[in-house]
Amino acid sequence: MKYLKLKENLLYNGSQIEPQWAFKEFGIKDSSVITWIGPMDIHQNNIVDFEDQGKEIMGNELLHFIIEHFDSQPADIRLCYLRQRLFIMMVQETLAKLGLKTLREGDDLYYITTGDKKAKLSVSIATCSINSMKIHFAMNITSEGTPLDIETIGLNECLKNSKPDNISQLADIICNNYIDELKSIEMDICKTKVF
Repeated sequence: MKYLKLKENLLYNGSQIEPQWAFKEFGIKDSSVITWIGPMDIHQNNIVDFEDQGKEIMGNELLHFIIEHFDSQPADIRLCYLRQRLFIMMVQETLAKLGLKTLREGDDLYYITTGDKKAKLSVSIATCSINSMKIHFAMNITSEGTPLDIETIGLNECLKNSKPDNISQLADIICNNYIDELKSIEMDICKTKVF
């Protein structure tokens, strides 16, 4: 699985969830994880969750992850959602090691604020084409530019003294942990006797 960290401040508009985006944009012919920091404003035509149709999904600055898997043909939406949840649990575990306690509800992470109120930290979607499974996961770096009808929070507000280098390192840790976990699963499959 390839890992690419983009330097440019790319707008996530939802088109990046289309199959083979990594190949078309960056020539990556493999399963991949691509990460970058940038704004988000998802065009209504690119919203793949029927429950989100008509809603604003936006923010001024987020840490984005696009994951694409080609190892199951035809692609399997159930496996894709299981991988999405695994990824999100690994993100939650990484944040906990930094002292940031979050609550996971499905594919969303929330930060518990004062008075046991919760603020939404992340957005995510999983989907499939005939030949690949795609996941988009993003965490707000700031709550600026997010929809006014949702209580949101950013990593800058949660992780005091957070700097751009810290966010970049966080992306590396999360991606490398995910890739290592998948490799570990493959190794366990190879060494297990089956009947």
